[in-house]
Amino acid sequence: MKIFLKDGSQLEVEKGISVLELAKKISEGLARVATAGKVNGKVKDLRYKIEEENAQVEILTFENDLDGKKAYWHTTSHIMAQAIKRIFKDKVKFAIGPSIDEGFYYDFDIEKAFSDEDKVKIEEEMKKIIKEDLPIERFSLPKKEALELMKDEPYKVELINDLPEGEEISFYKQGEFTDLCAGPHLMSTGKVKAVKLLASSGAYWRGSEKNKMLQRIYGISFPKASELEEHLALLEEAKQRDHRKIGKQLDLFMTHELVGSGLPMYLPNGATIRRLLEQYILKKEIKLGYHHVYTPSLANVALYKTSGHWDHYKEDMFPVMKMDTEEMVLRPMNCPHHMLIYKNAMHSYRDLPIKIGELAHDFRYEASGSVCGLERVREMCQNDAHIFVTPEQIKQVFGEVVNLILSVYKDFGFQDYTFRLSLRDKENKEKYFDDDEMWENAEGQLRQILTDLNLNFYEAKGEAAFYGPKLDVQIKTAIGHDITISTCQLDFLLPQRFELEYIGEDGKPHRPIVIHRAILGTFDRFISFLIEETKGAFPLWLAPIQVKILPISDNHREYAKSIAEKMMDEDIRVEIDDRQEKIGYKIREAQLQKVPYMLVVGDKEIEANAVGVRSRKDGDIGAMSQEEFISKVKKEVETYARD
Repeated sequence: MKIFLKDGSQLEVEKGISVLELAKKISEGLARVATAGKVNGKVKDLRYKIEEENAQVEILTFENDLDGKKAYWHTTSHIMAQAIKRIFKDKVKFAIGPSIDEGFYYDFDIEKAFSDEDKVKIEEEMKKIIKEDLPIERFSLPKKEALELMKDEPYKVELINDLPEGEEISFYKQGEFTDLCAGPHLMSTGKVKAVKLLASSGAYWRGSEKNKMLQRIYGISFPKASELEEHLALLEEAKQRDHRKIGKQLDLFMTHELVGSGLPMYLPNGATIRRLLEQYILKKEIKLGYHHVYTPSLANVALYKTSGHWDHYKEDMFPVMKMDTEEMVLRPMNCPHHMLIYKNAMHSYRDLPIKIGELAHDFRYEASGSVCGLERVREMCQNDAHIFVTPEQIKQVFGEVVNLILSVYKDFGFQDYTFRLSLRDKENKEKYFDDDEMWENAEGQLRQILTDLNLNFYEAKGEAAFYGPKLDVQIKTAIGHDITISTCQLDFLLPQRFELEYIGEDGKPHRPIVIHRAILGTFDRFISFLIEETKGAFPLWLAPIQVKILPISDNHREYAKSIAEKMMDEDIRVEIDDRQEKIGYKIREAQLQKVPYMLVVGDKEIEANAVGVRSRKDGDIGAMSQEEFISKVKKEVETYARD
């Protein structure tokens, strides 16, 4: 039969050829590094026999595809589980051990948490299993036999019983260890080379606080020791950039168990940064014709039933609160409110586009184990807006939103980003509003708009909102992660569900289209991103304290105060460190606080009516007049200058 390879070439092969055998036909070198395959877009094990005529097949390796890495890491999770079984024997029960985007983990039911000494032993045993180069065999069993095989593993039994009737129940065996698993896996344990166990933590079975707390171990593996070393160096860099650590050091935000998980509180320094970001984006949006509103964070459940959120999003919403005769809920997003604001008045085609913006507080029920500092929270403030347009205006307005995004990124110095067209997954339609014609129209239009705007974009199936496709801007962080900051979505659904109208040029009612957009995303996540990108050394215009004045002795305090007053009159954020400490100590403290400028003042500066300027980046710059320094600071602020 014929099969087609990724490069467009085709091969004549025998029906039932395995993915690994196909890799060998292409190249022995490719077969040696193959980890899995993609057959008609679905990830398959190396052992998978290709029966499909004209199948599109791609051989995956650790280097060329995340799914290729995941097969490698999934195998390593089984090696870890086998090592733990050898060490702890019947004292441990096994839950799940998947690969994730950056390695793998396995959850175990064991009496006490794993110690650092335990992890060293486990890692050493893993290396022995790798050296043994045990063949990994795949087999399937009927449900009754599968339950018998796993009768001493209660978590596996639960998983088997949850499988739909007729579903294949597959296992992988390596040496004396057998695990329930769908795969894919490598051909032997010896294919794994460099391994490292990274961390351990508690984790509820199936992510539910109602279930038992298990012990989870995270790990990573690579084909080369040098790649592992590079990865560990990157992890160390990530620790240094962790926004929770820096946020504590710089007094930006705090959390407290009495307030609750996922509910951070901004301290004065962090509140200053957030306020400056709000002012920054409001100024840009007002200039572009946005009208800003305030809407309540609480709404009747009926609102979300009308919008469709109740059917497609209620699992991520907080529970309903019954109040008198109403059922109320904290809102997960504010687009339904803006639909009603639009509907509050009659509109002509001459009024459109109408741009309704809001710095809106939204609430999402994140599991306590997934909340993280400012990055993942239960209450967030979104830089949100909804633009109501005629069909003829879609392309122009969408282009204006893209230009606003690019303008913001230029101000912040973001350069490493890509555009992603996020589409629905046609094979998982229950996640999305059921209207194929609407989806085909919206996706087709958005794809054409992005092409006409000459944007270099890639497509991602399954990343759309439930009501429509969107453009996501994916930014590469300082530690190599891809995150979404800005989004722009095309929506034909909500105007229909809320029966929105405008009077067209023909005097008849027409349905507008809505463009949803968030430029900074949520302020909380954006600030966490900025903290990690800058390591807390914010650009001058955004720094909570822009200038710290350091008098050498008490004799210089009055002069320091007079300078501070002048600067405050010019809206420069300034503090005086008049503690009775040596000047070197004060400078070091200011450097640790990431203050952009330090002004040393003593007898010499008073005599010259000047200041001794030190820069966070360049060190001692030298003496300047007060006026010269103030002018320098104002110019850097106005131009959004960066270090």
